[in-house]
Amino acid sequence: MGVPKRKVAHARQMDRRSHHALTLPQLVECPHCHEQKLPHRVCPACGWYNGRQAVVLKTPGAEGGDKA
Repeated sequence: MGVPKRKVAHARQMDRRSHHALTLPQLVECPHCHEQKLPHRVCPACGWYNGRQAVVLKTPGAEGGDKA
């Protein structure tokens, strides 16, 4: 099993991590409800994608089960 012989210098360590930076996601406007959404995905606000209703969203109070 390989074991390092010497301590890795900070500069070399940071060079290796130079491509690990996070980027913000690019958002686009939903053509139906005009909310911001990720491109090529169903709108989480209205459920539309590609000019049609792709997902029927549940309302927060309509779960269906009573806990009595």
